[in-house]
Amino acid sequence: MKNDPFESVPLLRLAVCLMVGIVVGEYVIIPVSMLPIFIAMVVVALLLWKLPQVQSVAIALCFVALGALLMQRQKESLQVAWPEGEVCYEAVVISEPVEKPKTMAVDILLTGSQRKLKCYLYKEDRSRSLRIGDGLCIQSRIRPTSEWRRGAFDYHRYLEVHGFTGQTFVASWKWQKAQVSLSSLSRLERMRLYFLQQRSRLLSRWGGDDYASAVVAAMTLGDKSALTQDLKDVYAVTGASHVLALSGLHLGIIYTLLSILLGGRKLFTFHFSLLTVLGIWAYVFLVGMPVSVVRAAVMLSVYALLSLGHREKMSVNTLAFTALVLLMFNPLSLFDVGFQMSFIAVFSILVWMPLLMSVFPPEYLQTHRVVRWCWAMVAVSVAAQMGVAPLIAYYFGRFSTYFLLTNFIVVPTATLILWLAPVVLLIPSCAYLLLYIVSLLNIILTFLARLPLASIDNLHLTTLQVAMIYVIIAAVYLLILCLRRTPSPRREW
Repeated sequence: MKNDPFESVPLLRLAVCLMVGIVVGEYVIIPVSMLPIFIAMVVVALLLWKLPQVQSVAIALCFVALGALLMQRQKESLQVAWPEGEVCYEAVVISEPVEKPKTMAVDILLTGSQRKLKCYLYKEDRSRSLRIGDGLCIQSRIRPTSEWRRGAFDYHRYLEVHGFTGQTFVASWKWQKAQVSLSSLSRLERMRLYFLQQRSRLLSRWGGDDYASAVVAAMTLGDKSALTQDLKDVYAVTGASHVLALSGLHLGIIYTLLSILLGGRKLFTFHFSLLTVLGIWAYVFLVGMPVSVVRAAVMLSVYALLSLGHREKMSVNTLAFTALVLLMFNPLSLFDVGFQMSFIAVFSILVWMPLLMSVFPPEYLQTHRVVRWCWAMVAVSVAAQMGVAPLIAYYFGRFSTYFLLTNFIVVPTATLILWLAPVVLLIPSCAYLLLYIVSLLNIILTFLARLPLASIDNLHLTTLQVAMIYVIIAAVYLLILCLRRTPSPRREW
């Protein structure tokens, strides 16, 4: 048995070190610039090539320093000294308006500084009619983002993670639509804006405000604005919220669909992989680039690349590589709930699935396809739940007891919905079938949510308790590995 559990997954060690550095950079005040320190540590690590073990420790420390450096720079980039008085700004709308009790909330991007703001306008016909891509000329005073918490949810941190640096309230006589130049925006921002506009047009084609249309919009295009709180509660109580939030499940289904449309998995050529990856990333831009979808897109891109060489495709190393890429791009993603749940769910599946699938002999599963499918569904559901259940209890104070039954219902239904959605766009008359399936799903989940003990609520876990739960889960996993590797004693006859 290997003494080092990280030996087969070296990128995981580097990802953990980077995360440690990000946490250090967030909670420890570093009075000096980390760049000279980081450069010196890299030079020292390179000079230790004759001492492999010492060099490994030095490389790990370099990634800790890199995490602190990235976090320090990210915090500096979010610090903006806004003018004290009212100033005229040109901006472009980057989200659909959301109705609040007294205002209409809309996200805007200042064309000059490329800063994202939360903007609140008086509730009126003009503000209700705003659409993504509309130019605005506003005169207002910009303030720092609000700092408030609800349980474990930190709203200020949420805004920082998503790049918001301020908020403003604009009176109705101090803003107007205007033609603004987008030439100062980066090519990436212009591309994102274009895809968001296309998503807005696709959402308008669903043409419905009922529960079924709201679920279709959430599951296909990531727009949850039409979901009512009652409907969200039904999905949360039954443990089906993951099908409303775009994730690797949705992207995996779309990847399979693209594979079939482009000729099947047997054609793993360069052109096939390129077209599939481009299609996946077009969808990522279309749905607004949420962290969980970006994570899945990076992993699928690596999967498509490795498929050309017939190598191991989905592994802990692939997941760790994805984490390294995303955290280097935006270290604050580490504190995002979606990032945490997405990565811990996939990590748990990759770690626990081989153990759970080995309960049945491989020969038996190969000859009994129905049993293999059912047990694979059980194994994936249990593995993912072991990973995300502590976080769900910490952030949302809930544990869904019927999650296993729910997954047997929602996963096949989500696959059917995502496969039917493109058909409906091409043949609108098929919309009734899609909406009927979603309505039936809502009815079944509503019934499950009303069953006794459908969920355990009012859980209030501390950070230490969550950490201890994960320590226990890891200890159980290592114990099982040890028992499996220990040879059974031979019987003496």
